[in-house]
Amino acid sequence: MQARIKWVENAAFVGETGSGHAVVIDGPPDIGGRNLGPRPMELMLLSVGACSAVDVVHILKKARQPVAGCEVEVKSQRAETDPKVFTEIHLHFIVSGQGLGASHVERAVKLSAEKYCSASIMLGRGGAKVTHDFEIRAT
Repeated sequence: MQARIKWVENAAFVGETGSGHAVVIDGPPDIGGRNLGPRPMELMLLSVGACSAVDVVHILKKARQPVAGCEVEVKSQRAETDPKVFTEIHLHFIVSGQGLGASHVERAVKLSAEKYCSASIMLGRGGAKVTHDFEIRAT
């Protein structure tokens, strides 16, 4: 896997992935940013949420569960002093479908958290307390 980050101006950069996708990344106005894109640490939260969501949906589909939707609300706390690392990250899964088994959803979230989501496992091993919970909504 590889990526390339290219400085555009001020605090704005374009990130290009090895798979050919690009994203604009920008810093806050107090360091010269113009709010053209997400901050780097926001992208980390998106990565953790997306990584886990992909796992949960895949596991539920493999278990032949009638999953119709999956959202992840990610909340975090950061250290107050530099390097301002994440100290806590909480992932709240909202899984929807008609007739979803709670035990299946719980298992999928647990497997993602403990075995498959490299992003959350990496951040957890780096010192962040990573927690998960879920709710099921019937469609």
